[in-house]
Amino acid sequence: MTFREARIDLGAIARNVDTLRRIARTEHTMVVVKANGYGHGAVESARAAIEGGADWLGVVDLAEAMELRAAGVPVPVLTWMHDGHTDFSAANAAAIDLGVNSLDQLELVAAASGVARVHLKVDTGLGRNGAVEAECSALFARAAALEAEGRVRIVGFFSHLSNTGPAEDLTQVDTFALRLEEARAAGLDPEFVHLAATAGTIDHPSARHSLVRIGVGAYGLSPFDDRTAGDLGLVPAMELSANALSVKRVPAGTGVSYGYAYRTTTASNLVLVPLGYADGVPRAASGTGHVSIGGATYTVGGRIAMDQFVVDVGDATVRVGERVVLFGDPADGVPSAADWAAASNTINYEIVTRIGPRVPRVYRA
Repeated sequence: MTFREARIDLGAIARNVDTLRRIARTEHTMVVVKANGYGHGAVESARAAIEGGADWLGVVDLAEAMELRAAGVPVPVLTWMHDGHTDFSAANAAAIDLGVNSLDQLELVAAASGVARVHLKVDTGLGRNGAVEAECSALFARAAALEAEGRVRIVGFFSHLSNTGPAEDLTQVDTFALRLEEARAAGLDPEFVHLAATAGTIDHPSARHSLVRIGVGAYGLSPFDDRTAGDLGLVPAMELSANALSVKRVPAGTGVSYGYAYRTTTASNLVLVPLGYADGVPRAASGTGHVSIGGATYTVGGRIAMDQFVVDVGDATVRVGERVVLFGDPADGVPSAADWAAASNTINYEIVTRIGPRVPRVYRA
């Protein structure tokens, strides 16, 4: 029995994927399960995503892809970040698709044993990985030549929106269309064309193409500042909680946690919660994060420490062992990951992804 846990609703992931798939109406749907499934568990999230209708999975590196294959996950998997020491032969043997963003990387892939399935990545304005305009002509020509030689197969073509705003995103949509036209003029005919992640899938039909990449939305989180998960018809899949380890009565003026950033104003009951920044609870939410205990909401009192934090519940009665919920589905009357993001000046993606391995994931269908 553990005193801290992240409860993961796999049924919610499946339903979220189905909801977004119906919005996209594309031929293919990729669900991104990088970073341990945004903290939810990569293999479990992958299976739930497939249950929801996903026919592709996306990860960042080859190790993440191999984890899925080792678990027997059968659908196509794309991985798109590699260094000069990546073993592409192993990727080819495991039938893992490779994102390629430069001519040098393409040559390394082509030199590996087996025939690589390649998705060419172009930079349409995000400024991260992906070939810039000046590099594309040579990249496309070489890709076509290597494909003609049977050394690679160019099956995909992709980029990523910056989510800066409608005007900027639509400029990227237009740029992507130009790069795709150039690739086709060079003799390439990629089947899987993808630009939209969750935000683009919802807001920009012209960005959907033949495949969309669903990331944060699969886990029931909104990628927008002005629309909640509920507004989008999504259900948060993670609920983070811990059992109260101690409850003690203290007088007014009692300092709480390091530096006494918080002092009680009246005689109060202090509840010790065994989660801290070592578990991914942001220290920046000290004094601003909220928790739910017995249906009531309370604020973190004082600084969040490595392994624990304190909640001042006033005169409320809380029992040792009682469940303290940090975040979950606000429809259940508890704070959301977005609330904790606001409390720590970050985004909901970070809140769920940073939950550490010391917190057991408990799954339900």
